[in-house]
Order: sequence, then structure tokens, then C-alpha cells
Amino acid sequence: MGLVAIVTWLITAMLGVYLLYLWLSGGGLRQQATKVTRFPAALVFAHPALAVSALGCWVTYVLTNDRTYAWLSFGVLAASALLGFAMFTRWLGGGRHARGAEQRFPVLAVLLHGVVGVTTFVLVLLSAAVASGF
Repeated sequence: MGLVAIVTWLITAMLGVYLLYLWLSGGGLRQQATKVTRFPAALVFAHPALAVSALGCWVTYVLTNDRTYAWLSFGVLAASALLGFAMFTRWLGGGRHARGAEQRFPVLAVLLHGVVGVTTFVLVLLSAAVASGF
């Protein structure tokens, strides 16, 4: 299950890189000064930074089988997921009045990123629980 989580994590990351590319190419950073975007740069960059950190902990868990890394990975991933959920709700709240770079996000890419991300989250939780004997 640990390796399956890595695969779903990488799929989530690829979709996330695509969304980040769209945001950056659409002027997301330039819109920070004018407050046009609903996505503050700190939120946009903290979400993937936490996810990559959690992935590093997860790979360490898979290689060492030390359940401390599994739970550390889950905790950091939970923080990343909360930031992702915050961005998702901000994106939904924009509706037809969205003015920022995020209005160009394809619905399918956003939904796939979220669904595969939640799948990864559940796999990490279940694997950490099994590793701890729950």
C-alpha cells in the first residue's frame, strides 16, 4: 500500500504542477500587488511545499519501515490538504466573478487533483494505521 500511495502522490503532484503552471502563466504572481487573485502567494507555495515534505517523509517510511515517519508524513500531508481545501473553496467562491489567474483552471484538472489527493491521503492514513497495529 505504501508504494501505491507514492504512485497516487506523483499523479497528484503532476496535476498540481499543471495547475501551478496555469496560475503562474496567467499572471498569478503579478496579481498579488493588486489583490485581483483570491490565491495569496503564501498559500499557493505552502501547499506544494508541505506536500513535497510529506512525500519525503513517506519515502523515508517506505525505505525504513519506521512508523514514526509514516505518522509524520500523515501530519504534514494533513496540513497540506487543509491548504488545498482552502484554495479549492476560494476557487469555488470565485464563480463567474473570478478575476484572477485561477479562473482559467480547467474543472477536470482541479477535480482530478482533489480526488487523487484525497485518495493519497486515505492511503497514507490507512498505511500508517496498519503499521501501528490499529
